[in-house]
Amino acid sequence: MNLIEARGLHKHYGSVRALDDFHLSLAPGQILGLIGPNGSGKTTALKTFLGLCPLDGGEVKVLGRNPRRDRKGLMAHVGYIADVGILPRWMRVHQLLRYVAGVHPTFDRQAAERALAETEVRLNARISGLSTGMAVQLHLSIIAAMQAQLLVLDEPTLGLDILYRQHFYDSLLQDGLAAERGVLITTHEVREIEHLLTDVLFIHHGRTVLQMSMDDLSTRFFKVTTTPERAGVLRALHPLHERPGTSEIQMIFDGADGVALAEAGEVSQPTLPELFVALVGQS
Repeated sequence: MNLIEARGLHKHYGSVRALDDFHLSLAPGQILGLIGPNGSGKTTALKTFLGLCPLDGGEVKVLGRNPRRDRKGLMAHVGYIADVGILPRWMRVHQLLRYVAGVHPTFDRQAAERALAETEVRLNARISGLSTGMAVQLHLSIIAAMQAQLLVLDEPTLGLDILYRQHFYDSLLQDGLAAERGVLITTHEVREIEHLLTDVLFIHHGRTVLQMSMDDLSTRFFKVTTTPERAGVLRALHPLHERPGTSEIQMIFDGADGVALAEAGEVSQPTLPELFVALVGQS
């Protein structure tokens, strides 16, 4: 059974279509990157999966449950990090850990304390006195210590320096994959996580542009770097997107003959941002 199964989701805010026939599926063991620009519908989709946003149409099941009708039961098996700080600032760290242990059935307090021991966050510190980065570290440590079936992460490393961001992705996401959890993550730092993703979904204007495994992406889409003199040969093969430069031209192709591409330029794999720009330009 898929951890998330969403079909034909619609959500309007007045004349704005936040979700417009949106589809998404997430299976155990997958780390799915939800990629799109600001205002594309990412946060609305996440709120829908968490039971925080009523739909205008479509159907969604999370862990086999209706997230609106059974949110209390659902959240016992879901870990969530929002893109804004939501920790109670008046508490001390050890008080927060005690509170979470009392309300979340799968929280492992000792695991959270071990994770915090690798940071500068002290158990007796008041949360209001923590820096932005330290507050994020505290939040991440709590989420990592929950044996949740599903992790929903909305810009989880916002405010962290590059060293701790890398440590987070190496530990939490890889642990999630090994434990057959599902992880749904949004971030603007796409290049930092694309090597960790098993799957990707592009969203634009509330619609699913593409959902595919990273393995399938690598065999379907190609980037070719060539010279202006040889570009005509490649244009005859109908690229999705062309990006001119001062001395070379880059083109993105969908399902083209790899041999023919190699004869006209240097073939490589497009990055996720490059592929998103190419596909959105066609949608």
